[in-house]
Amino acid sequence: MSPCQPKQHLHCFYTSLARLLRSFLSGPSEWPNLYSCRTGGSLAVRSSAHHSLVKRLSHLDLRGRATMVDVSSKFPQLRRALATGEIQCSPSTIKLLRQGKTPKGDVLAAARIAGIQAAKQTSTLIPLCHPLPISSAHIELTPQKNRILIAAEVRVHARTGVEMEALTAVSVAALTLYDMLKAVDRKMVIQNIRLTSKEKI
Repeated sequence: MSPCQPKQHLHCFYTSLARLLRSFLSGPSEWPNLYSCRTGGSLAVRSSAHHSLVKRLSHLDLRGRATMVDVSSKFPQLRRALATGEIQCSPSTIKLLRQGKTPKGDVLAAARIAGIQAAKQTSTLIPLCHPLPISSAHIELTPQKNRILIAAEVRVHARTGVEMEALTAVSVAALTLYDMLKAVDRKMVIQNIRLTSKEKI
């Protein structure tokens, strides 16, 4: 396609937009080369690049659609994952926590139970996670001067790992801490949630 002339610019724009919409509605495997109205150069999404990307993303099939990974060929093994995070809060909030004077009661116990429950329910929250028979989920909450550190260790004997379960446990424990303490501290910040290790034992 040759570059558009000024009088044809609007027509070219709508034509290209229609082509773009049709391509995306047809799915990634049907994406054609797209052209710039301004220069006539290719902007395009090449099928070879698409298939290369799919190979690296295990949750996509060859047509680019989300799918659950098939782990049936793997052998069950004991697996462990550790995730950490924190919720930043004011020193006065930590003081109330230590004194047991927070409005909603035992903050740490509620957050610990919430984290364990979240680890067990991860596959219902994250669509493509496998439901796993978790062997153990341990949540550690450590109040410091102006933050509460959160650590979750999850173990399972299965064909796939439990990193998502550990991350979910930390996330929900942090959200529960926020809910339990928001009456006394509206400026809390949940941060630094990360997977720190995963291994086969």
